[in-house]
Amino acid sequence: MDADGIGVRPGRVRSPVTRASVSHGERGSGTVLGLALGAVVALLLVAVLLLAQAVVMASRASSAADLAALAAADAARGLTPGEPCEVASGVAVRHSAKLTSCTVLGGGVVEVATGLEHRFDWGPATGRARAGPPP
Repeated sequence: MDADGIGVRPGRVRSPVTRASVSHGERGSGTVLGLALGAVVALLLVAVLLLAQAVVMASRASSAADLAALAAADAARGLTPGEPCEVASGVAVRHSAKLTSCTVLGGGVVEVATGLEHRFDWGPATGRARAGPPP
């Protein structure tokens, strides 16, 4: 018997298992898996950032529409000088938006729609608002 208590047959030498004798078929697979996981995380981060940008742009377009409608309603009621749709267009431009439609409904009520272009070709972010005299 040898030191481990395992019997050794005469004529055969027990060779220890070394790293060199292990198969190299899976060598580097952890690196590939880590790179793939990093790429997936990066893609998810880009998707979240693009979604957040779309939400911000929609909010800005909606805010521009709200402010343009309020200014146009004041002009329609005679509280401020100017044509209601021209006033609405000026307010929208000051907020980096474009007035896409403006309708004076009567009684000092105005309905406007705005669009806000962004760097990507997904179409403009839009906003709609209606304003008039208090009830």
